[in-house]
Amino acid sequence: MRVGRIAHELIRLGHPVVAVDESAEMLRHVRGAEVVQARIEELDLGRRFACVLLASHLVNTSDTVQRRAFLDAWARHVAENGVVLIERHEPSWAPEEGIRGRMGEVTIALQDVRIAPGCVSATVCYEADGRTWRHGFDALVFDDHGRDQELQAAGLRMTRVLDERGAWVEARLYSSA
Repeated sequence: MRVGRIAHELIRLGHPVVAVDESAEMLRHVRGAEVVQARIEELDLGRRFACVLLASHLVNTSDTVQRRAFLDAWARHVAENGVVLIERHEPSWAPEEGIRGRMGEVTIALQDVRIAPGCVSATVCYEADGRTWRHGFDALVFDDHGRDQELQAAGLRMTRVLDERGAWVEARLYSSA
C-alpha cells in the first residue's frame, strides 16, 4: 500500500503537513512532514490548524465511542475559521465480493461481504510482492442526516460535499461563519 498517499501529495503541492499514525512503521515511510506517533482518538497537539484531514473512512467506524473520539480530536485541532476534510464511505456504497482493484502496487479485494441496512462488514484482502494479508472491518454507512448528527455531536457542521460521489465532505466548527 502507498504509505502517505495523501500526505506526500500535499507536501508535493507545498503544504505543511503533520502526519499522525499510531504505527511507528508507517511513519518511517513518511518524508517531508512532521510526524507524530499517537492514537488519533487521544491526539492533543496543543495547537490548531487551518485544515485537518480525517481520511481512510475512519469516521465510518462502527465503534460509536471511537468515532466520536476521532471527530472530537479533529474539532480540537481545527482553527476557528479552518476546515475539517472528512473521507467517508459514500451513502450509496454497496461493495461487492471478489472485485479486485489496485492502490499503487497493492491489489485489493473484499471477501466475506455482509451488507445490512446502514452497515457493511467484510474482510479486505491485500496482495503485494507475493504476500497476502487480510483485515476485517465493520463500517457504518451514513446517509446525510446521520452524517450531520455525528458532526453536530462534535461541534461541527457540514459545509459542502467536495466530490461527485459524496465521499469527501468539508465541515467547520459551529462557531465559525
